[in-house]
Amino acid sequence: MAANTRQTTSDTGGSDAGTERADTTMSTDDGFEPIVGETPKSELAEMRDRWMRSEAENANVRARAKRDVDDARNYAVQKFAIDAIETAENLHRALERMPAASPAEPNSITGLRLGLVEIERGFMALLERNGVKAEDPAGEVFDPNLHQAMAEQQSAEHVNGTVVKSLSPVWTLNGRLLKPAMVVVAKTLSPRQ
Repeated sequence: MAANTRQTTSDTGGSDAGTERADTTMSTDDGFEPIVGETPKSELAEMRDRWMRSEAENANVRARAKRDVDDARNYAVQKFAIDAIETAENLHRALERMPAASPAEPNSITGLRLGLVEIERGFMALLERNGVKAEDPAGEVFDPNLHQAMAEQQSAEHVNGTVVKSLSPVWTLNGRLLKPAMVVVAKTLSPRQ
C-alpha cells in the first residue's frame, strides 16, 4: 500500500517571516487517517463502554447456548420417555391383576409372576438410569402442578386436600414433569353429616 505524503508550508508573518514550518501527515489509499496525538478521554471511555457491552453480550450468548445444549441433552428423550412410562404402567397393572400367590398354584403361574416382577424391576431401573422417575404421592398434600384429581373421598382420618390414594405415580424426567399422578383426594366430613 503506497502512502501519499503532503507537506504544507505556511508563512506566519511578523518577525519570523520567511521561516517555514512543515506539517507532515500520512494518509493511506484506503481513506483512513491514522490517529495523531492522543485520543480524547471521552472517546476512550466510549470505546471501553462499547467493548464492555460487547463482552457482556458475548458472555450472555455463550451462557444461553450452553443452557440450550444442556436442555437438549437432558430432555431430548422426552417423547420416548412418555411412551415408555405408558408401558411401565401397563406392566404394573398386569402384575396387580394377577391372582394372589398360593401354594396350590401351578409352577407355570408362579414362574410367570416372578418373571413379570423381574421385568418390571429391570425396566424401572433402566428408566431411572436415564432420568425418568416415578413417585407415589399417597399421603402428600394435593398439588395441581403434579397431581390430577380423579375423585374426592370423604375421610375423617385425612386432612382436607390430602392424596388418599394414587391410581398412577407422578412421572418426571430429570425433574421436569412428564405425566401427573392420577389421585383420589380427601374431603373432610362436614359437621352436619
